[in-house]
Amino acid sequence: MKRLIISFLLLNLGGFMDAAGFYFFFAPNQIAPGGITGLSLLINNFFPWLPLGVLVLFLSIILLVVGFLLIGSVFGLKTIYCSVTIPLYILAMEKLIPLSQPLSDDILIQLVFGVFISGVGLAILFNQNASSGGTDILARILNKYYQLDLGKALLLIDFSISILAGFVFGIEKGMYSLLGVILYGFTIDYIIEGFSINQNVTIITPYSHQVREFIIKNLERGATIYTARGAYSGNEHDVVVTIVSRREFIRLRNYIKELDPHAFIAVQAIHKVLGEGFTPLD
Repeated sequence: MKRLIISFLLLNLGGFMDAAGFYFFFAPNQIAPGGITGLSLLINNFFPWLPLGVLVLFLSIILLVVGFLLIGSVFGLKTIYCSVTIPLYILAMEKLIPLSQPLSDDILIQLVFGVFISGVGLAILFNQNASSGGTDILARILNKYYQLDLGKALLLIDFSISILAGFVFGIEKGMYSLLGVILYGFTIDYIIEGFSINQNVTIITPYSHQVREFIIKNLERGATIYTARGAYSGNEHDVVVTIVSRREFIRLRNYIKELDPHAFIAVQAIHKVLGEGFTPLD
């Protein structure tokens, strides 16, 4: 119960920070660094009478429905929850703290603060095996129907929104938006994955078959299983070895914790992994 409460609080904290970064720093300066919030900001320029929170909520619901229809129920309850609560936070901020102008005249410093606050919020969501939904759903659709890598698909969508911002708000705001996309990538990667550090995970549990299935089907990673004999007990055990990102390790750890609280897990940081599923050899 305690773990559920903490997870719930962290989801709300991450969602609130994502909403605050957008509302206080991006929206007043017409900076659209990708995402569903950036797309809503562009639409709001043509329909200024529509509150941003309403637009974000409307687009989030549409994308969730389209996602369910085209790629099935691959979205967890946490992502659905965040897809609804983030626009509600934005709507509440619009009502309680209306802004008539940017917080300062320095757009660059506001961009940095916005990316940092929102990026930390998104990192918290990712750490809880959730996301803000939105353009993540579009990226999954492109991945399914055009075999485009998820990371590249998301980057393509965010860059497209930023380029549109240049046409709608002017070239200067467009360049700030593009800079925001780049800074977002560095910020979230640094917090979640730490300069592309992956985890070499060794797992010993009687439920090795279930762990293997989770790694292959849910994480879409490979694994190696070999039999080893314990030095003390003399008993043979299946040993599962896999390499995953930090974000994936969190999901794997949580799964094993629920499956077998007494499992043995050894983790080693790896600074570079080359090959299928990771950095290409070339």
